[in-house]
Amino acid sequence: MRRLLLLVGGIVFVDTMFFVALTPLLPSYTDEFDLSKAGAGVLSAAYPAGALLGAIPGGLATARFGARPTAIAGLMTIAVTTFIFATGDSILVLDVSRFIQGFGSALAWTAGLAWLVSETPASRRGQTIGTAMATAIVGALFGPVLGGIASVVGHVPAFGAAGLLAIALAVWAAMTHAPPPSQPQPFAVFVRALRNRRIAIGVWLVLLPAMLFGTLAVLAPLRLEELGFTAVAIGSLWLVMAGLEAIVNPVIGRVSDRIGRFRPMRVSALASAAVALLLPWPEYGAVLGLLVFAAGVSFGSFWTPAMALLSDEAEAHGLEYAYAFALINLAWAPGQALGSSGGGALAEVTVDAVPYLLLAATCLLTFALLWRSRSFS
Repeated sequence: MRRLLLLVGGIVFVDTMFFVALTPLLPSYTDEFDLSKAGAGVLSAAYPAGALLGAIPGGLATARFGARPTAIAGLMTIAVTTFIFATGDSILVLDVSRFIQGFGSALAWTAGLAWLVSETPASRRGQTIGTAMATAIVGALFGPVLGGIASVVGHVPAFGAAGLLAIALAVWAAMTHAPPPSQPQPFAVFVRALRNRRIAIGVWLVLLPAMLFGTLAVLAPLRLEELGFTAVAIGSLWLVMAGLEAIVNPVIGRVSDRIGRFRPMRVSALASAAVALLLPWPEYGAVLGLLVFAAGVSFGSFWTPAMALLSDEAEAHGLEYAYAFALINLAWAPGQALGSSGGGALAEVTVDAVPYLLLAATCLLTFALLWRSRSFS
């Protein structure tokens, strides 16, 4: 079990690392290819767009062919497109390779987590998913480091080494025992699952923090810069925030194993509403920095119990775990995009307080729903 947890941790580490690695390189690509803000946005959005498109195929492939071959296919896709991205000499090549990289990420992520959950007792599911999520967050921490290294030593050596890591994980997966694929379920089973109230709530509780983080990632750095923070200071702030989130997730997983999935998420909804209400107002950078820490913990505390809930409901209703984790990609990608683009656009035509207050109201409505629903544990 520990070997499998390390393997899947490596898979989600690679996924999130490549997603974030573009951040420090985006200005140089913008200068090199004379990109507008819209063009830079397309390059940035290509990865989550690929992940969104790959969500359902990843679930279907895992259910039909098994977690191991699907994870290997995803990792090899990531490796090949990473080499192409590193050597790309046109923006079209970069956009397309980044898009396909996101597609491969959806395959590897869905298959890896489905593989891990299928081998984990229900009583330890929350803790195990929390540990995997902590590894994913570490990957997000290392992503900007990889981008920074690429800016110093060159894209080919840096991304080439990272691509070799993906290949090594694929070889490791090929040498790891996996249960044989079961009789694949028809896609209609996946569609019917969306009508289940608890599954729909689980999907919403993945989408909501994605919107929160997407909005925070656009508005908070801009406001911090206005308050005197340098780029290095902002990056350090995000580094600490992600580190706190990585520490908290396994703890929340253990708590959700003991007291149920919904109780921690009620606290998350209420805490997230309070933080979102406060974020627009600080006039001092230190105060806003503390609120960013609080946002990272409160927004990030949704992930583990929501993912554990989806896996619980998949087991209870005989749904393939692969389908449950495909739902996560379907919820995360549009939530992240809506938070980033929608929150930024709304703040541009109004003020920062408007998207933050709308998100706070959404969190309060979510809290009210969870509080009043007696069927939730």
